Amino acid sequence: MADFEEYTWLYREAWSDPATRWLLSTVSSAMIFDDHDVHDDWNTSWAWVREIRTVPWWHERILGAFMSYWIYQHLGNLSPAELAENALLADVREAHDAEGILRAFAKHAEKEIAGTRWSYHRDFGRTRLLVLDSRAGRVLDEDRREMLSEPEWAWVDECVTGDFDHLLIATTLPLLLSHGLHHLEAWNEAVCDGAWGRTAARLGEKIRQAIDLEHWSAFQASFIRLTDLLHEVASGGRGPAPASVIVLSGDVHHAYLAEASFPGRAPIESAVVQAVCSPIRNPLDRPERRALRAALSRSAAAVARLLARSAGVQPAAVRWQFAGEPTFDNQIATLQLTGRGAHLTIEKTRPEDWATPRLQQTLSRTIA
Repeated sequence: MADFEEYTWLYREAWSDPATRWLLSTVSSAMIFDDHDVHDDWNTSWAWVREIRTVPWWHERILGAFMSYWIYQHLGNLSPAELAENALLADVREAHDAEGILRAFAKHAEKEIAGTRWSYHRDFGRTRLLVLDSRAGRVLDEDRREMLSEPEWAWVDECVTGDFDHLLIATTLPLLLSHGLHHLEAWNEAVCDGAWGRTAARLGEKIRQAIDLEHWSAFQASFIRLTDLLHEVASGGRGPAPASVIVLSGDVHHAYLAEASFPGRAPIESAVVQAVCSPIRNPLDRPERRALRAALSRSAAAVARLLARSAGVQPAAVRWQFAGEPTFDNQIATLQLTGRGAHLTIEKTRPEDWATPRLQQTLSRTIA
């Protein structure tokens, strides 16, 4: 996409698909940025940002991305009260031509990460959904990498404090990956930061961009901060412990459920899990599937753990295990909350059922 107008064409094309249009008309949606809203691997690192800003077409693309996202996605995430108080929306409504107003906003959003918050929360009865922007809100300084800015972390602290039956934290990028991939990403971040010297750092950056090592585990300070926060909530440190604390993610083109624990720390009263599903996605090819399955093996985890330790990465205070094997199908996950009960179901389609499509259950798990 070259500019704002082409983004509007793309939204129209994508959302005019009959099945997608039907889905958006019948199910309430909560949306948030990921890289393909702008560009593959958007905001992977400071080196990536520095290089892309030298490309002539980038400026108009990023402005068009922010302008169109605000219109097509962000406004729909806000409550009626928030919309009524939104000064930018009021200015746009009053203007005869609001292009200049939105361009100025987009320029500010691109330059001042801490000055624009795309994250938000919604309450459904006694369940809180907290949606985190883990893409546009990244802090990518040469000497500091964070998923969220300090003002946004302060806002998150406020949002997770209270009395809930369930706390849902949505972030496009999974928090808990396979152990092999988790340690590999942590190792890569340390190497890129100079743990093995400048030459290794340059090679590490090439590896990071080549194989997309940019999830929460590649932002170790943020990974620790968020998992510590989950432990605080689940152990009753932020109010009465909810029945469940569930991290909801996608991005990785497959589905799984990871169950977390915090050995050696204050006991938790909540179930803490990571539920991942990418329901509308490009299918992974066989080599990609084999690589992801290999990363789940004990040997891969052991090798990657040794690499991470050799680069100075400290062991994580959280442990997790998977409820079954990951699935790579065209699938959908449903989280059902009833009082303080929580149940996750993952269902898939089968190519051979193309004439009479139906869903086949692949995972059914009571979380709380």
